[in-house]
Amino acid sequence: GPLAWALMSMGWVLVASSMWRLGITGTYLGDHFGILMAKRITAFPFNVCEHPMYEGATMVFLGYALKQASIAGLALGLLAGLVYIVAGYFEASFTAMIYSGKQVKRRSK
Repeated sequence: GPLAWALMSMGWVLVASSMWRLGITGTYLGDHFGILMAKRITAFPFNVCEHPMYEGATMVFLGYALKQASIAGLALGLLAGLVYIVAGYFEASFTAMIYSGKQVKRRSK
């Protein structure tokens, strides 16, 4: 129904726009390999939610499960959302650390 399509649409907007903002490097773990953005991105969609890829993907999963009327899909979508919450907790502190470290390095030069 309309709720399923709305969830999927909003989810894809969050996922696609965050990939567009981060580019290939930022999307695919560039920060884990020391390839940092010039500064932390705070524009849309990151000004709407802290982890737009995680939250958007969860919305897509739940929307599709609703569209298919799948109880198992809803359960798995909720489980994915829970995993993303845990991952987001660790990622937030890691991201804050690497960007604060980059600022410290930049100031010391």
